[in-house]
Amino acid sequence: MVDDNELKRLRDAAVPAPARDAKARAFEVALRAYDQENISAVTQGSLGGLRLTERAQKLWSEIMQKKLIATPALAGLVALPIAGYATFHLLREQPPKFGGDEKISETLADKPATLKPTTAEPKQAPTGLEKDKKADADVESRDATDALVAPASPPKSESTIAGGTAQQESATGAPRQDAADAGKTNVAPPAPAPTGEFALDGSISTPSTSRAARMPAESKLMVQPPSTLPADQMQPQEENRDRVEDFKTNPVHAALEDPVSTFSIDVDTASYSFVRSSLKQGTLPQADTVRVEEMINYFPYDWKGPESASTPFNSTVSVMPTPWNTQTKLMHVAIKGFDVKPTEQPKANLVFLIDVSGSMDEPDKLPLLKSAFRLLVGKLKADDTISIVTYAGDAGTVLEPTKASEKDKILSAIDNLTPGGSTAGEAGIKEAYRLAQKSFVKDGVNRVMLATDGDFNVGQSDDDDLKRLIESERKTGVFLSVFGFGRGNLNDQMMQTIAQNGNGTAAYIDTLAEAEKVLVEDASSTLFTIAKDVKIQVEFNPNKVSEYRLIGYETRALNREDFNNDRVDAGDIGSGHSVTAIYEITPKGSGGEQIDPLRYGQASVDNGGVANADEYAFVKIRYKLPNEDVSKLITTPVTSANEISSFDQASTDQRFSVAVAAFGQKLRDEDATAKFGYDKIMEIATAARGADPFGYRSEFLSLVRLASALGGNR
Repeated sequence: MVDDNELKRLRDAAVPAPARDAKARAFEVALRAYDQENISAVTQGSLGGLRLTERAQKLWSEIMQKKLIATPALAGLVALPIAGYATFHLLREQPPKFGGDEKISETLADKPATLKPTTAEPKQAPTGLEKDKKADADVESRDATDALVAPASPPKSESTIAGGTAQQESATGAPRQDAADAGKTNVAPPAPAPTGEFALDGSISTPSTSRAARMPAESKLMVQPPSTLPADQMQPQEENRDRVEDFKTNPVHAALEDPVSTFSIDVDTASYSFVRSSLKQGTLPQADTVRVEEMINYFPYDWKGPESASTPFNSTVSVMPTPWNTQTKLMHVAIKGFDVKPTEQPKANLVFLIDVSGSMDEPDKLPLLKSAFRLLVGKLKADDTISIVTYAGDAGTVLEPTKASEKDKILSAIDNLTPGGSTAGEAGIKEAYRLAQKSFVKDGVNRVMLATDGDFNVGQSDDDDLKRLIESERKTGVFLSVFGFGRGNLNDQMMQTIAQNGNGTAAYIDTLAEAEKVLVEDASSTLFTIAKDVKIQVEFNPNKVSEYRLIGYETRALNREDFNNDRVDAGDIGSGHSVTAIYEITPKGSGGEQIDPLRYGQASVDNGGVANADEYAFVKIRYKLPNEDVSKLITTPVTSANEISSFDQASTDQRFSVAVAAFGQKLRDEDATAKFGYDKIMEIATAARGADPFGYRSEFLSLVRLASALGGNR
């Protein structure tokens, strides 16, 4: 028996108004419970009694029928614990599934809710339509539950959630209609958004038959609107605005017609990280994102280095059989830079130029960037100098030049960075160079370190304009390196342009482990340049080599006359850097030629003779010391003494680098490796894994397996 006095006291007591979001969630739970009770044609749960969620529904029904709640405010207050009770047990009975592959082709938002009949009728076996409705109701119930417990994230528009493919709702809030339903008859018209006790405006209206229309405005993001796409394409897709440079694979050259190959070295590693990110997301990378030389040079190799700093690097050339073509050979050129000891490293003057624009507000962008630069700060010496400049709409100096010994001050400045605004890249670069000049270290390392997702949309955003700006600043002795973060907005082409012209490197950081590799393990080679404007030129002997092609370096090609022109910029080598270039050559008379011989050109070679006829090629490397403007030359003739009789006799590092070269060509779908399967690449790489203290080569093997699964072992 209920005490009337207690009821009167409860009725007259002042109670707080229910929160707006609490009302919305309670309303959604109530609707979901109603749909499950009235739409499901088959009884669910155990035979022992009502399900826990049904007990909550029954309790609520009894409370309302007996009019135990006298005021709407109290009704809303009591609804909250009941809604929480039902939601808790829904989660236990139907756990949310994250990352699944289920695709929803229709939701209850597309159909009028089925009203419970007022008269008892004989139950019949569920029809196919009823089964579909029941399945849709179960899926929607699980998805709504997932939305209630999902982590908080920045609000997005409905068009973003729908993958940008569905039409926008009308101004009245009517739900969008699927194209497939346009021709159907007897479709219930959309009803207005709910009002009354659970409405936000306090008005009263009749119940609606549309789930999307019944929901409060705050709850509509929980339901995916119908899409005009087929059912197998219903997963939301964000627009991909990554920008990469288009390029064609290097062609085969006839040594008699075009015996000279010239290119700039490349020590960037961005492509490998980008490819890895794509494969781990379950997608084969686009061909133009695969720069084979950057994949090869991602790995550390134990090439023979120079004995003293007076010669900044040493080159080793070998000729070996080609694993994917028995009629050709590989000419393997390995360069190793002098490794400066930590005690001999010059002082560093670094300016962190950090993009904090709105596009950086993603977990794999600014938060990862902060963690990465914290690692670098811990690597620097106490008398090194750090400055921090940010740009978003306007550029600003966050930290004036500060000694690395003031670590807490520097880390605090990094931690306080927040995203917002558009991207004023030009202003940021100019401010960064100003600070670099302010604390310039003579005979030291003066470098701007740009960290961005590559979105320069305010000010000087043209790549050519940026190139000229960077070129003019590098003449002062301040170099620039670029570190890319995140996907979907990455301007890889811009990163490559300004890094190449800023005498720096370009790296793509997609994980904290990659940040540690680039900024900690490879810090010396990333920061300390030992040679600049390094160019390679190879002249092939047509008496020994019929054809050749350079594997990779397409974006680093130079004209033949550029090799001796010291005004032409080229790549740089850092302390301890290793650089590898591989040519596939066709020995004369091997039968593997792809180009028909000239009718009249061969006689001059055979009759007139050729100097140094026993050489395969002549390799020339031109470079400048960091503080000099006149280049120096290193030459290496390639003879039979450089030849290795079988591929298995090549060193572990040589064989592994060839496996990486094959993998890169395979991802680009090049003709040379069309008949060379991923299993063969895996076999070579596994046998040549060797010492792998950081697990880089083991990770490579996993990427080959992923590519094989995604693209087939063709």
